[in-house]
Amino acid sequence: MKYKDYISIARPDHWPKHIFIIPGIILAYFLVPNSELSLLKIIIGFCSACLLSSANYVINEWLDAPFDRYHTIKKNRPLVLGKISSISVLIEYAILVLAGIYLSSLVGTMFLLTSIIFIFFAILYNVKPFRMKDRIYIDIILESFNNPIRLFFGWFMVSGNTIPPYSIILFYWFGGAFLMSTKRFGEYRQLIRTETLTNLSNYRLSFGKYTENSLLLSAYFYSMLATFNIAIFLVKYKIELILIFPAIAILFTYYLGISYKEFSIVQTPEKLFLDKYLMAIIIFTIILFSILLMIEIPLLGMLTESFITEIF
Repeated sequence: MKYKDYISIARPDHWPKHIFIIPGIILAYFLVPNSELSLLKIIIGFCSACLLSSANYVINEWLDAPFDRYHTIKKNRPLVLGKISSISVLIEYAILVLAGIYLSSLVGTMFLLTSIIFIFFAILYNVKPFRMKDRIYIDIILESFNNPIRLFFGWFMVSGNTIPPYSIILFYWFGGAFLMSTKRFGEYRQLIRTETLTNLSNYRLSFGKYTENSLLLSAYFYSMLATFNIAIFLVKYKIELILIFPAIAILFTYYLGISYKEFSIVQTPEKLFLDKYLMAIIIFTIILFSILLMIEIPLLGMLTESFITEIF
């Protein structure tokens, strides 16, 4: 039993996923009147989010250990090899949850409520008799709700008495579903070449009902819903933001494209930052989004107004 085993099951290497918190901070700052940034709240909020996500990973690895032994790589995880006792796992989980919840309370009431929902959804996803991760399609829908939770984390770091627009919440949710379905798609394509369908089902029960085609079609479906909702937000809240749509389309297309690669990086989202082209697209999109929030392009407003006038 080594300390590095306890660290590994908490998966600190997955913390970069919290980059999705940043747009929530930016949106709240620009959309909520008289909003102010508090560096201390942001730092505490990020620390809380990291601790709570690690708590969720700890309980996930513990309950997945009997299934991970059927995976060619995950079978070498500490819990599968019996290096950590169940009591030790529960103690680590409790410490991470309590520390995360305490830090959440320092940020604000809405941030604390979001943190509790974050923990509750992880229980629904992993713990029997719920264990939603074994149910086809529901597993993706529920897991992807972590994306709008990260949006809420960022938003409530800045504004504790308002909520984000519904369109951006749905964009985050369905965008997360797109990411999850492409992850499942890449994983399924990889494993089906080396494992039998029985072994796949033993590793992840939902794989017994998914197919390569159904996963690809679901990814396309979620991408359509995500882009529809982001288009509503862009047009409704600031017409200049519509100029960011091509970057978003490129981002979705590129991500789907890399899911076809052997040992695709979409199977390990914590390592996505290693794809320099993906990171370049994301950084460019965030920068462009921030710029467009601050500027006005009169021509776009004139075209919109004239079009509405002619129709009505």
